[in-house]
Amino acid sequence: MLVISGREFGNNQAQYLRRIDEGERVVVQWEKGKAYSLVPVTESDLYFTPEMLAKIDRAMTQYEEGRYTVLRDKEELHQYFESL
Repeated sequence: MLVISGREFGNNQAQYLRRIDEGERVVVQWEKGKAYSLVPVTESDLYFTPEMLAKIDRAMTQYEEGRYTVLRDKEELHQYFESL
């Protein structure tokens, strides 16, 4: 793990981003008591991927067709989970 200052990161962003892409963990210290871990964003980190949109579409279709379960309280929720 590499710990650097915010100034150092700002002055050499490309260098540190390349190192992160190569798998190195970089932590940037910022102000007193604040630090940030930098990691690359991957396709799976994005919420609205094509797969997620397809799941939403399927769920909407099921809802429109009346294929859903209404759980009114905690007991019904527990019963539902036990039935799975």
